[in-house]
Amino acid sequence: MEAILEAVSRDTFGKNEARRTRRQGMVPAVLYGASSDARQKTEATPIAVNPKALLKILHSESGANTLISLKLAGAGARVLVREYQLDPVTHQVLHADFYRVAMDRALQVTIPVIVKGEPKGVKQQGGVLEFIRREIDIECLPGDIPEHVEIEVSELMLHQGVRVRDVPADPRWRPLTEGDAMLVHVIQPKAEEAAAPAEAAAAATATPAEPEVIKKGKKEEEEEKKDEKKKDEKKK
Repeated sequence: MEAILEAVSRDTFGKNEARRTRRQGMVPAVLYGASSDARQKTEATPIAVNPKALLKILHSESGANTLISLKLAGAGARVLVREYQLDPVTHQVLHADFYRVAMDRALQVTIPVIVKGEPKGVKQQGGVLEFIRREIDIECLPGDIPEHVEIEVSELMLHQGVRVRDVPADPRWRPLTEGDAMLVHVIQPKAEEAAAPAEAAAAATATPAEPEVIKKGKKEEEEEKKDEKKKDEKKK
């Protein structure tokens, strides 16, 4: 998936400039990327982007792995989001870093793992599907970044799992995470979790609940003693 994002240049770096940019309704950002001359140092250009447009990209299926066509001063550049900062209260984007990518040069990205189906070990054997890894690292060209990797778990029985090496091969990318790394497996529910409801039910049926005992205060005890003493004196 490729998205288009408009950007404008900022004058300088710094907190004051960033605050001014936010007051104007934009997100301060930095665009990184190698110069056309490989011998020169990486460039860093201060820019600003529309917060709604950026959030829409970040909330898409590809998220931060979305290939972006950044439009800046009439020119275009293919970029990816390197990192971004969110306000902890409002969840608005406070800052973002982008980096240029070469479409013919492989890069490394992290993609999510999603499962398809319900394991037989869960339906038939009462097991639980446990995630070990929800992401894997891969290498691919910028135009071939997948939104996710999907694994089929329907045939998994108790104590069986899916490792990175079991993921169907895709010529567009290769996994960098170790092949033996477990992604998901079906496990037996923990003994204490399974036994707790049964024990609670057995205890409830075996012994009736005892009534609550309310302790008497000193004054009540003294008054009862006086009443008993009076009764004894009347009998005499």
